Amino acid sequence: MTQPTPIDGEYDYIIVGAGSAGCLLANRLSADPQTRVLLLEAGGRDNWIWFHIPVGYLFAIGNPRADWMYKTANEPGLNGRSLNYPRGKVIGGSSSINAMIYMRGQAADYDHWRQLGLNGWGWDDVLPFFKQHEDHFLGVSAHHSVGGEWRIEPPRVRWDLLDAFRAAAAQAGIKQINDFNTGDNEGSCAYHVTQKRGRRWSAARGFLKPVLHRPNLRLETGCLVDGVVFEDKRAVGVRWRQNGAARMARCRGEVILAAGSIGSVQLLMLSGVGPAAQLRQFGIPLVLDRPGVGENLQDHLQLRMIFKVSGAKTLNEIYHTRTGFARMMLNYALFRRGPLTMAPSQLGIFTRSDPHRERANIQYHVQPLSLDRFGEPLHTFPAFTASVTNVQPTSRGFIRLRSADAADAPVISPNYLATDEDRRVAADSIRVTRRIVAQPALAPFQPHEYLPGESVRDDDQSLLKAAGDIGTTIFHPVGTAKMSRASDPMAVVDERLRVIGLERIRVVDASVMPSITSGNTAAPTMMIAEKGAAMIRADAGRS
Repeated sequence: MTQPTPIDGEYDYIIVGAGSAGCLLANRLSADPQTRVLLLEAGGRDNWIWFHIPVGYLFAIGNPRADWMYKTANEPGLNGRSLNYPRGKVIGGSSSINAMIYMRGQAADYDHWRQLGLNGWGWDDVLPFFKQHEDHFLGVSAHHSVGGEWRIEPPRVRWDLLDAFRAAAAQAGIKQINDFNTGDNEGSCAYHVTQKRGRRWSAARGFLKPVLHRPNLRLETGCLVDGVVFEDKRAVGVRWRQNGAARMARCRGEVILAAGSIGSVQLLMLSGVGPAAQLRQFGIPLVLDRPGVGENLQDHLQLRMIFKVSGAKTLNEIYHTRTGFARMMLNYALFRRGPLTMAPSQLGIFTRSDPHRERANIQYHVQPLSLDRFGEPLHTFPAFTASVTNVQPTSRGFIRLRSADAADAPVISPNYLATDEDRRVAADSIRVTRRIVAQPALAPFQPHEYLPGESVRDDDQSLLKAAGDIGTTIFHPVGTAKMSRASDPMAVVDERLRVIGLERIRVVDASVMPSITSGNTAAPTMMIAEKGAAMIRADAGRS
């Protein structure tokens, strides 16, 4: 094996992954000029126009320039289908290709973490860390702050069809609210988005690029990290391949994995930390047997119901007309407004799949467009999509190594719809959607169910089959390096995000969530990074 070439000197912190968490960590940890910080990213720079124009997600997802292009195993709950599983492959990570929706989840999500014995992770504990980096258009309040690096704005385009859908939801008994991020997100509201004057505001733009001039921060891109270097049980460095060459760096402080729910646990296992039997299978020397590494995978499954309409403007026909796209480009170039500023979803709704639920457990992403799957063209007929998601799933999946090669994508099995409860919520979600669409407010547009189709009967068996046919990921994998008490045999990190049983190594990203939050996961991931950075500095005596 070729010996890796060391790069200059030792670092106080080596961060693996320049995604949503990694960019924020690099900003916070390099703020102390007495520290040296190395940030390693497998992807490249965000020097492509579609990373910055909001609607660029249509072109970035499914493009190897921007996306890791993962695929899931064949999922029994999805009638044997394998899904594309996008993850950002660029500085900013998935914040450079995601839906740009700012969503914290529900206070009860974090209070549940605290009830699991994770002190310091309740709603009142984490709220200051959400607010610490906010620059929110609603201004200063008990819920929001201004002046931070993370810009949050209202949408810059509206659609009559979505206004009608919101009115229909109200007719179905779902209240209208002004803000999803106060701890209780039940109701309907336009999504607040991570944009700045009509441009995507990624973690790279907000946190990383403004501080790259710091002499104590070094960013290296195109780095495929293949292992953490251990001496006994202490992390002392990282090795990677870059431009065909083997390289490594030493760390006198901490190695911090921020490569996400897939990348961080794959790297732990490649480094000898994980289920012993699996590591032996691939000839990987064991550093620590931690059976929870790669387990506890949770994701939000979206059921993308599509309805054809008449007499309504949707993005489908604008996109396909001869002059429609040109007009959209001109509107964006002159005013930074119009459809090119669109997040994938503009209208959100949180409600209960049945009235006996203690809190809202399903989320809608309503879109004035339709397509078979992301990365494919919009349909040629006018339509809207009402995507409904169980935000508190009980199914659990896993990540497993496929080989000992870091370039070989791991096995990803979300195990959707594996529990009776998740199957019941899926069937009820389709029923709730049909009830909303049948309200008088949408009648002028004559909605006709295209998917799963009006021929699907209203019985549990038929609806569950339909859910398996149309269900797909909404890109929220979490939980594979579970934060828990040391007494939990499936725990990976403790409440300070330290890998249990090892020294000087932490995981700081979405993989540490013990249970998934009720909504989009980008904002919670950045809160974890903010809180994690504070704990790292405090433990080093630098706070």
